[in-house]
Amino acid sequence: MVKSQSILRQFLEAEASSGIVLVAAAGLALLLANSPVADGYFHILHAHLGPLSVLHWINDALMALFFLQVGLEIKREMLDGELATWPRRILPGLAAAGGMAAPAGIYVGLNLGNPEALRGWAIPTATDIAFALGVLSLLGNRVPASLKAFLAALAIIDDLGVVLIIALVYSGGPQFSYLVGAVAVIGLLVAMNRWGVLHLVPYLGLGVVLWLFVFQSGIHATLAGVALAATVPLRRIPGIERHTEKSPVHRLEERLQYVVPFVVVPIFGLANAGVALTGTEVAPWASPVTSGVALGLLYGKMTGVFLTTVVAVRLGMADMPQHATWRHIFGVSLLCGIGFTMSIFVGLLAFPDSEQLRDQAKIGVLAGSVLSAIAGSLVLAYRPDFGKV
Repeated sequence: MVKSQSILRQFLEAEASSGIVLVAAAGLALLLANSPVADGYFHILHAHLGPLSVLHWINDALMALFFLQVGLEIKREMLDGELATWPRRILPGLAAAGGMAAPAGIYVGLNLGNPEALRGWAIPTATDIAFALGVLSLLGNRVPASLKAFLAALAIIDDLGVVLIIALVYSGGPQFSYLVGAVAVIGLLVAMNRWGVLHLVPYLGLGVVLWLFVFQSGIHATLAGVALAATVPLRRIPGIERHTEKSPVHRLEERLQYVVPFVVVPIFGLANAGVALTGTEVAPWASPVTSGVALGLLYGKMTGVFLTTVVAVRLGMADMPQHATWRHIFGVSLLCGIGFTMSIFVGLLAFPDSEQLRDQAKIGVLAGSVLSAIAGSLVLAYRPDFGKV
């Protein structure tokens, strides 16, 4: 148990520092996109390396590692973590559902007159688990440990919801032959799991083949990372209370724990957060898309998560996190509005043919995420308790 707590502490500390790196990368991207070297910045991103541009390699291939890590976290927590039993899933599950429905409703309400813009309804539904936990970790002992577990569980369920949305809404019509190939590879991965294959190399090798089939099938290629994660074995060692490093899932997570937050995600931010703030026909911050995303993250996430949690606790459907107050829940609800990586990624999928709408969505994501981080931090650090609800 002590070892498990130590791993959690290291994880949270890593998330705090990775959040700083991500903010720096996004800030650098904005600086480059609005500087004299902007043309060179965009030229590099659209230059081709083989069949794909640099930007597509980052968004379709490199981000598959991000989704692989997300899939591993979901699997581990669902099978042997904070979400291993239904009672543990109820409160974060309901809060995640409310935190996805309210932002989507706000966005749709502000963009009803524009069918193309409506495709972005899912952008403000996402929570960036790394960034949100990073901000929460920076507050130290001002928040109880149970609140960090609550936010992590909520964000993981949120990630699962966004993955399903990407698969069902933002993936094109599949090409049957490649889809059959992808299913065959997944079947082989599942068989390896059943046969007790614990070495990572065969899984990763087939994972590359799976990515190629999924990429060609018309389904977004990053979902190959989630599918691969679902097949990697999670094994208990008899007589040991928790998993050890011999579990393939944990070994793979260890190999990704620094690569993804400190390499993959910052590169993604550097490549995708660059938005030219001048020289466009419509100021990106004045559009309904920007307003819908920003208000969805800042107000929608807070409203959906907080009110759903209040209702669930008051009706006796779930218990409050241990030692947490309503101030803590309200502050965490605000932190859930940090969309960043996931929201920017969904925006790219929602508007594949409109650079203007993509830029408007990015501005909304950046504004909503920064304001949510600041507001949540202030509530958790300084504001008095609300008392009973």
